[in-house]
Amino acid sequence: MKFMRKYLTKSIFFPFLMLLGILGTPMNSQENMGIDENRITFGQSAAFTGPAGELGKAMRLGIQAAFEEVNSSGGVHGREVHLIHLDDVYEPDRAVSNTRELIENQNVFAVIGEVGTPTSRAVVNISEEAGVPFIAPFTGAGFLRDSTRFKTVINIRASYQQEINEMIERLTQDRRISRIAVLYQNDSFGRVGYNGTINALKIYGLQLIGRSVYPRNTTAVKTALYDLMIKNPEAIIVVGAYDPVATAIKWAHKVDFKPIFMTISFVGGNALASSLGEQDFPDVYMTQVVPDFLATNSEVALQYREAISTFRPGESYGFGSFEGYLAARVTIEALKQCGREVDRDCFLNKFNQTNEITVGDMDFYFGEFDNQGSDEVFLTQFVPEEGFVPVRSLLDNPQGNQ
Repeated sequence: MKFMRKYLTKSIFFPFLMLLGILGTPMNSQENMGIDENRITFGQSAAFTGPAGELGKAMRLGIQAAFEEVNSSGGVHGREVHLIHLDDVYEPDRAVSNTRELIENQNVFAVIGEVGTPTSRAVVNISEEAGVPFIAPFTGAGFLRDSTRFKTVINIRASYQQEINEMIERLTQDRRISRIAVLYQNDSFGRVGYNGTINALKIYGLQLIGRSVYPRNTTAVKTALYDLMIKNPEAIIVVGAYDPVATAIKWAHKVDFKPIFMTISFVGGNALASSLGEQDFPDVYMTQVVPDFLATNSEVALQYREAISTFRPGESYGFGSFEGYLAARVTIEALKQCGREVDRDCFLNKFNQTNEITVGDMDFYFGEFDNQGSDEVFLTQFVPEEGFVPVRSLLDNPQGNQ
């Protein structure tokens, strides 16, 4: 019920209005979905402290840079976009309480940039039941790509399965490697990586030669690593947060165990490079789901660097914040397409119907049965003092890694 005819009397409608509880603002008005005359408010529950804290900080950095960029030019149809962020320490229980606070008390328009598979699994149904968009979770978990089950989920990045498929293709085709093991944290995120590795190996008629697990939010990986050493793998796919991944790589080299280590984008390039330090680990690779943020021939990469340097001076560039920036830019473009009378239904329709959203020179495609905007996967290799740099294959020798 949006409007009442002026000629209807108060005496007739007063009891009816009391029953519906809409004497004030109508329940379907913009004010009840994080929109007022001057701003649109988004919420983020993510890890800003703890073993995955650098990932949440990176996503937040990119989102805020993009929001401040558009706000500096008048916002979206005259409204500024703002972000409320709450720390869940990469723990599902905290993520649940944060998400309820954002949706039920802060009345955010949408949730953006949740970090992690276990936390996303814990909260996505809350957003779904409330009809609140769940934008760009920092995870490639397959269940979030089920557009028949989730109508409010908007994925920007490629899936973990696509990342792992790229790893196995590179290992088998570039180096002719067949003895592959997996080390993963013991939760839903780790199991996604484990199952994804098995699925990818089947394409090449291979089987996993070993697997080992360690507890989430710890660096207790030594025993798990030693269990794999006896299998003598040529390559290990590691699925976890950056601290335990770095610990595993360092311990392996300390005991002269030097398989190829490959890990997925969730680990965070800057965070893992910082944890590895200046020592040379020549066979450490990470797949990425966004292009090279330092590329000079990419319009959107240039825009990203300009936004960071202008609105967040002193902050480092990185794949994680680039992903946050792209997520926010896609969000802003969808808001623009809806016009001044934007609401959640219009916003979600930009992703649930066939639509192309262009950010700089990068295109994102969505549709009724496709809630994932990009399928791109890129390979990077660790180089001391440079971090993770783009390579085309496992045969490349990036500058500085002699």
